[in-house]
Amino acid sequence: MTDPKRICLALQGGGSHGAFTWGVLERFLADERIEIEGITGTSAGAMNAAVAAEGLMQGGREGALAALERFWGAVSRIGRFAPIVRTPIDQLTENWDLDHNPSYLLFDAVTRYLSPYQFNPLNFNPLLDLLRREVDFEAVRRCDQVELFISATNVRSGKIRVFRNEELTADAVMASACLPHVFQAVEIDGEPYWDGGYMGNPAIYPVIYGCDSRDVVIVQINPIERSGTPTTTPEILDRLNEITFNATLMREMRAIHFVGKLLEHHEVDPARYKRMLMHRVDIAGEMMEFGASSKINAEWRFLSHLRELGRQRGQAWLDAHYDDLGQRTTIDIENDYL
Repeated sequence: MTDPKRICLALQGGGSHGAFTWGVLERFLADERIEIEGITGTSAGAMNAAVAAEGLMQGGREGALAALERFWGAVSRIGRFAPIVRTPIDQLTENWDLDHNPSYLLFDAVTRYLSPYQFNPLNFNPLLDLLRREVDFEAVRRCDQVELFISATNVRSGKIRVFRNEELTADAVMASACLPHVFQAVEIDGEPYWDGGYMGNPAIYPVIYGCDSRDVVIVQINPIERSGTPTTTPEILDRLNEITFNATLMREMRAIHFVGKLLEHHEVDPARYKRMLMHRVDIAGEMMEFGASSKINAEWRFLSHLRELGRQRGQAWLDAHYDDLGQRTTIDIENDYL
């Protein structure tokens, strides 16, 4: 058997849509032709990364698969007792959005006018509790199976902070997922942090400088393009969030493309600059069916549906592009990101 090809993964955030990434990870972890050298992740991508690292340390690839299933099962159990669930009509019509749920509409209205410091002064945070309970961060910090790069946004400076294996705690991963209209800022070493998606969703540069592999596979769950023009306030805000959370990724992809062109034309020193080979697994077609409210739908059937989509897309990508690893970029960067 030939040596496995080493890759890095870049995992986007997107709430419960991160279950799609779970499915993709299952296919990549199960394929022994692939070795995951590094993972850069934000929000739900950061959670998937930390859980996979814990599992790799405790039981190799099988341990990572088991840890991911255990974690997402715990997510669904929290959702089972939440007041924000699909209505019976939505369940009958297989509509995964929560827009018709009165509790969701109330929550959406409250978070538009009151800050989490006002509507949640005691800072009750079930997501942070879940991370502390379900993830062994001591194992994550000891992990020597994969390099982790978890992004959060420093509220005070506006700069990105990238947490590596030895720095990772439940607070660091929560900081990466801290939406400022939902959660109070997470303080680490006296500094407040918000969701990493504002400055890197996910950040690509850490794996460029921190890993040897030239191949980076982006697991993208936020659509870049949508047809039509949003006209209602919720539609406008949802689309604005998608654009905002893709902006830093698009800038990095432009920079990677630019450096690649300079290397191609021998205009920079190849000893100083690395030509990156970029790839993408996405859920673009199906994602158009899901509204922003579905990102907080933690129903097991929905998570399982996204997981299966991830498995299918991950396997299809491996079937189509495994031979391209180490050889060429498989994304049309000029059309998709420039």
